[in-house]
Amino acid sequence: MSYKIIAATGCPTGIAHTYMAQEALQEAAKKRNVSIKVETHGQSGVENALTEKEIKDAEGVIIAADIDVNPDRFAGKRVINVSVSKGMKDAEELVDAILNDSSIPVYKGNGLENATSGSSGENISSGFWHTLYIQLMNGVSHMIPVVVAGGVMLAVSFFWGINSADPKSSQYNQFAYMLNTLGGMTMNLMVPVLCAYIAEAIGKRAGLIAGFATGMLAFTNGTGFLGGIVGGFLAGYVTVLLKYLFKKVPKQLNGLKEIFIYPLLGVFISTAIMWFLSSPMKDINQGMMAFLKGMQNSDPIILGLIVGAMAAFDFGGPVNKAAYLTGVALLGQGNFYFMSGVSAACIAPPLATGFAVLLNRKAYTSEERNAGYVNFLLGSTHITEGAIPFAAKNPFLNIPSFMIGSAIAAILSYATKISDPAPHGGFIILPLVNHPLLWVLWIVIGALVSGILLALSAGKQARKNAVLNQPAHTADFKNSTQSVRNSLNLATPVTGPDPGSILKKQNIEFDVEAKTREDVLKYLADLAVRNQDAVDSEPVYQKYLAREQQGSTGMEKGIAIPHAQDAAIKRSSMMILKLKTPIEWQTLDGGKIDTVISFLIPENSADHLKYLANVSKLLAHDHFIKQLKNAHSKEDIRKLFSL
Repeated sequence: MSYKIIAATGCPTGIAHTYMAQEALQEAAKKRNVSIKVETHGQSGVENALTEKEIKDAEGVIIAADIDVNPDRFAGKRVINVSVSKGMKDAEELVDAILNDSSIPVYKGNGLENATSGSSGENISSGFWHTLYIQLMNGVSHMIPVVVAGGVMLAVSFFWGINSADPKSSQYNQFAYMLNTLGGMTMNLMVPVLCAYIAEAIGKRAGLIAGFATGMLAFTNGTGFLGGIVGGFLAGYVTVLLKYLFKKVPKQLNGLKEIFIYPLLGVFISTAIMWFLSSPMKDINQGMMAFLKGMQNSDPIILGLIVGAMAAFDFGGPVNKAAYLTGVALLGQGNFYFMSGVSAACIAPPLATGFAVLLNRKAYTSEERNAGYVNFLLGSTHITEGAIPFAAKNPFLNIPSFMIGSAIAAILSYATKISDPAPHGGFIILPLVNHPLLWVLWIVIGALVSGILLALSAGKQARKNAVLNQPAHTADFKNSTQSVRNSLNLATPVTGPDPGSILKKQNIEFDVEAKTREDVLKYLADLAVRNQDAVDSEPVYQKYLAREQQGSTGMEKGIAIPHAQDAAIKRSSMMILKLKTPIEWQTLDGGKIDTVISFLIPENSADHLKYLANVSKLLAHDHFIKQLKNAHSKEDIRKLFSL
């Protein structure tokens, strides 16, 4: 069969995003009476795989993925390449563009695209830049744990004195010397790891090898963080070029290419180029570091203003990461002062929300007040994301308010020469800061300024709306299971394992008391034991936590889908909790969670993937979510999920 549009969806950790994007794209195509086939890349591997004929016959391709879906097979086709979340949220826009916008670029393969694009291409078909960003973030995501591990060991070694690792000093301590040595060795891996995993995202395993070699050369020759980035892209695309040049070599020699030709030539060419680039790049790196150090000493106001504004602009997004990674790079150079301003600017926003709800309680709902109080804890541990729901509520006023407070905290930190040798940790690492009480004071002052501005803004908005904290009207749950199913009119029939078959009434609970995500996960683990679906709650709880660390299971519209797989789980089960009070849970839309749909999975079972896929498809429809939110009995909910 031929399809007018083909697509591929995939997310790096969970499965729900993959299938929700699939359902959204299929629904958008169905509304336009256009045939579409969507290939999914989930935990169970590639499903609904596209054939060569289907690719050849298709008029356009939509890639909605944050992982590699082998885009080179779409060479010669008009391709839109976006994130999986955009595939979920803007499916209709994407389908309209691939059908009607002739300026969508033609993909040329090997990660290179037609540079021409019209207005729609600039807004939607950002495949090349999206690809570059994913490649860079692949290196950054692998580098950050290395930096944190090495940086913290280095920082702890200073507990015994700033010269505790020097055998000639009176402060010398053997354990501190060991920590300092191990931390330094680990920090030295920063540039090679960054370089290697950028290259790996581009050239796969052969790129990884060339990237490590190029990264080691970049580190040895003093090119720093900048050299790691340039070297990573250099090694990756040299590998891509080699694969292109040797693509006509007989298939019988594929093994030789992978273990001999690509590594040997890739390492030689990329390191040779980096050898000649090292000298000017070293000068650039040293010049940049000297410039930042000079600003730190002579223009702390300007530097703090820039760093503070960047850190509070998008709360963990690309702009925030740019400031943070610059601080990390300078830590690797032995500069502990720059990170103090970065950390202060990241800690201040969540603290500001706590001060805001204290200063103007009536302007906030009870849920927002609770979130503000929790943010005192989150901010103290350098978790900036707790401020996102407050920023999203009124971004044009609240984001500048956050930026002002963060800039004040950063400026004061630089002006008083605070040093912070650890790349993360918030107030936990206060013993490592040279002036800990002063640093906390500057952060609190910045947070208070933001808090006052936020409180004033919230009060003005509340007066404008006239009524605060009105409960939402809840419609009666009248539809039968069949009418709900018919009204959904799913683009793809929900077939396979029936979620209702593993949803017992005793696993559905209302008005559950919980203040945090961890409370909910612990409640689910205990409920599993009470209902004899698991034999021990602790390993189940730990698996829930481990899954959240891989990537949040918070979706949109107040729904989270946590799941756990462990030997302590006796049978596949589904649990649904309706929370008495919405809670924070890193969601795609920045909102709070009030409904939790959880899956318990025996250790060697894979059935949950189908159950979860079917539920994800249902949740792609607003009408289904409305029915779920309005359901007031266990039987109504169970029928709703029964196929």
